[in-house]
Amino acid sequence: MPVQLNHTIVAARDKVASSRFMSELLGLPEPIPFGPFLCVETANGVTLDFIEERGEITSQHYAFLVSEPEFDEIFGRVQQWRLAYWADPFHHLAGEINTNDGGRGVYFDDLDGHNLEIITRPYGGG
Repeated sequence: MPVQLNHTIVAARDKVASSRFMSELLGLPEPIPFGPFLCVETANGVTLDFIEERGEITSQHYAFLVSEPEFDEIFGRVQQWRLAYWADPFHHLAGEINTNDGGRGVYFDDLDGHNLEIITRPYGGG
């Protein structure tokens, strides 16, 4: 079997709020409990396993490849929820999206400061 990413653990101050934020923002199914985790499953079967962290949370980067219609839906929620967004991962180009590789992309933060990204074309795909 070829190597595939199965899951990753996402540190959160409140795993219920953070997992619901992610699932609602991305239009994914409700989080499912598994042991100490609340798991959000993506279309390709990878799960984001949210766990509560008491200490400081180190920001991670999570990028999601989405279709053009999904981008419109998700970006619409970013705007509706009044989330700050940027065209770049360093948060220098505020209020903009990028058109890298012939697609669209945007960065924004989740409730715990993780740097989220949605893109419509994989890097190097344009």
